[in-house]
Amino acid sequence: MMTEHKHVRAHVLISGRVQGVCFRAYTVDEATAAGLIGWVRNTPDGRVEAAFEGEQLAVEAMIAWCRNGPPVARVSNVEVVWGEPQGEQGFGIRY
Repeated sequence: MMTEHKHVRAHVLISGRVQGVCFRAYTVDEATAAGLIGWVRNTPDGRVEAAFEGEQLAVEAMIAWCRNGPPVARVSNVEVVWGEPQGEQGFGIRY
């Protein structure tokens, strides 16, 4: 079974020192380079929330990237909930 071409959606919550370290901007760059669609935003409780849609292997690789994040970030936890693609347009920062 070739799952690498299956399109999926992952809703991700990233905890730790993830705000004020350009996490969102780096996420946009990484996700765009991976050909993913979706969004990323800061949450009021200090986490970063994102939705990634695309081929399963690319989404899994993006989640792996989130476990470290950009150079100054210190990620303590990444929660992932898998779901059906919603047909997002492009990838951007939400406010």
